[in-house]
Amino acid sequence: MTVALQDSTIACVFDAYGTLLDVASAAMRCADDIGPEATRLSQIWRTKQLEYSWLRSLMGEHVDFWQITGDALDYAMETVGLENATLRTRLMELYHALDAFAESQDVLKVLKDAGLQTAILSNGSPDMLQGAIDHARIGDLLDAVYSIEQVGIYKPDPRVYQMAVDGLDVSAENITFLSSNAWDVAGAANFGFSVIWVNRYGQAPERLPGKPLHQITTLDGLPALLGL
Repeated sequence: MTVALQDSTIACVFDAYGTLLDVASAAMRCADDIGPEATRLSQIWRTKQLEYSWLRSLMGEHVDFWQITGDALDYAMETVGLENATLRTRLMELYHALDAFAESQDVLKVLKDAGLQTAILSNGSPDMLQGAIDHARIGDLLDAVYSIEQVGIYKPDPRVYQMAVDGLDVSAENITFLSSNAWDVAGAANFGFSVIWVNRYGQAPERLPGKPLHQITTLDGLPALLGL
């Protein structure tokens, strides 16, 4: 069923990693140094990064996303048989300067020109997010940036999504949330947001509570869904 969003949306809230920012860009910019395992390392790095956020939340052992990102990279490098301290430092530094997807800046500008509030709601630590936002030159197109460090637990805990409701002073049903991560889509929809899944890689839907209202392949599809 198609659900119109143009009359209900006051704010658009975005996941950062994988939605506005390309998490694979760090490894790909070091592909020559990594060698033939570059793609595999990038995939393992991202998978472990997410797994560690969920597992630490369940264990009650919170650390910020910078440490999780480093721990996940260490696991990935050991898994592919790569030991290079200089390269590790470079890969971590690049997480402060991830490439934005080509359409991210233009779509955010369309939303701002239409008078909608815009925000990021992310697992990233504040300094990681600020570095990436500065690099992508999208800071002036955002009304707010929310890091899970404010509540000390990772997505998809409902307390994370509540930050956007409280911070923007907008009810959940008037927030359109966008993520490329199917598990984040499920968590946000289950919380009560109107959710659009930016399914960049043709993934199968998760078997979890909470379903998206729409599915698009890039953010370019968002303005039309909002009647812009």
